Amino acid sequence: MPSSAFGAADFRVFDVKGFHTRMAAIRSRVRPKLEALARSLAPAIQRATGEPAHAHVARHARRTVNPPDDTWVAFAGSERGYKKHPHFKVAVSRNCVRFLFEIGPEHADKRRWAAAWKKSAPQLAPVLRRAKGLAWFKNEHDEQAAAPLSDLSPETLAALGDELTRTRDGQFVVGRAVTAEEAARWSEADYRAAALETFRALAPLFRLR
Repeated sequence: MPSSAFGAADFRVFDVKGFHTRMAAIRSRVRPKLEALARSLAPAIQRATGEPAHAHVARHARRTVNPPDDTWVAFAGSERGYKKHPHFKVAVSRNCVRFLFEIGPEHADKRRWAAAWKKSAPQLAPVLRRAKGLAWFKNEHDEQAAAPLSDLSPETLAALGDELTRTRDGQFVVGRAVTAEEAARWSEADYRAAALETFRALAPLFRLR
């Protein structure tokens, strides 16, 4: 069974030039490890959220020319897909691994979720600001966080929900990034622990309606 721990060579896949060559490397080296993570994490995520956690490993089916700069496994309540639903994600790119909660641009009802977030933020924001290493990302593909949640006031954190509806591509992304240098030394147990620590802290966001 493939390991679910990413080594230094797995991160270097994103240095490979050319669409077909990089996609072949992703399929052979990275995707099997994402699939192993999916099997390992899905039951625990379901217990943490109290909702189904169906795993969706990225296929990059829409891409035909430009090779992806990251790839991922997402966990959502829907078996059919994740983009229209709140989801967790483990994303791998050249310089880091990210453990994320996302409401993406294709969410089915961003306005409703944003309203639920703003209503709950006064209770949730202080807890999230104290959680280890959590940060806000402007975009789901960003390797660098825009700001640690601990640096944001509860009012500023609540206002991030407005980003969902301010533009067509608005999104809400929070989570934790770990450098490739550090993550390449991790064991499978380390990856599982980091993912579940992050997702359990963010589970109340997954349940917002």
